[in-house]
Amino acid sequence: MPKPRAPFDRSKRPLGAAKLDELALAYVARFATSRAKLTRYLSRKVRESEWIDEGDAMTACEAVADRMEQLRYLDDRQYAAMRAGAMTRRGLGVRRVKAQLYVDGIAEEDSGDAIEAAEGAALAAAVGFARRRRFGPFAVRASDDPKARERQIAAFLRAGHSMAIARRILAVPPGDAAALAALDDEAALD
Repeated sequence: MPKPRAPFDRSKRPLGAAKLDELALAYVARFATSRAKLTRYLSRKVRESEWIDEGDAMTACEAVADRMEQLRYLDDRQYAAMRAGAMTRRGLGVRRVKAQLYVDGIAEEDSGDAIEAAEGAALAAAVGFARRRRFGPFAVRASDDPKARERQIAAFLRAGHSMAIARRILAVPPGDAAALAALDDEAALD
């Protein structure tokens, strides 16, 4: 009778520089990413595996990230512009955009243009947020409840908008077409 084999430990697969390069290619092919996010992903894969090459694993991760950057698979400026544009279109404010770019590891010199674009679209993003959430001029009916207004302002602040923009949008009563048109014109919305 044959002996049952011990189960293979999948968490400690051997990993070398060639496999690390394959993992990086698969990752950048699937996801838009920044250099820091790719490096974090590769270092996590190294921690989860058994490193078999002679060289230092973290040096290999940096070398792979350098190679991906040289091949132009990574571009932090372009990633920052794409990420900031997507966030403002979703109705998120400048503070949230800055925070996300920081988390994604984008340096200040690479995120400057993207943050400026988000600042330019701040009012349009806030109007879009209010429209989506049915706040202020987009509400079904006017509400005099101060707690509801506080919750709406808090939602604007969590979304990264300034207090001034939140109060300005919430000051427009539902159904006031002229005030809504003026707000849309200022935000340069269609």
